[in-house]
Amino acid sequence: MATTAIEVGVDVPNASIMVIERAEHFGLAQLHQLRGRVGRGEAASTCLLMYQPPLTESAERRLSVLRETEDGFRIAEEDLAMRGAGDLIGTAQSGLPKFRVGDLEAQAGLMAVAQSDARKLLREDPGLESPRGEAARLLLWLMRQDEAIRLISVG
Repeated sequence: MATTAIEVGVDVPNASIMVIERAEHFGLAQLHQLRGRVGRGEAASTCLLMYQPPLTESAERRLSVLRETEDGFRIAEEDLAMRGAGDLIGTAQSGLPKFRVGDLEAQAGLMAVAQSDARKLLREDPGLESPRGEAARLLLWLMRQDEAIRLISVG
């Protein structure tokens, strides 16, 4: 028996059952991580999600997703759809991103290209001092994200 703060650091391969009380209060990623703590050994495992009705629409959706799949990628996609992306550069961990133009879901391919390009720029010009780096710095300033420049090297 443990709290979530203690449990996440515990690795007990023979653990085969997990009971999560008040599961409706946890997020999808946290529930998935907790569920992954059982079934690490050879024994079959079970994770029981106990909740207290009535459930909010959001809580019901989270628990349904967990019941339907163990696929971490699908869970992450659902979590993104439910909570929003938050700031890509900044501190907000959920909510709608502050894009003036763009849609993360509809333009996922374009976003992957942009991310790859940004990583290449930072690898080749970590100080953003080249003409291209200065253009990126100006773009961040225009989008009021220039305060994030100091965080770029963090990853």
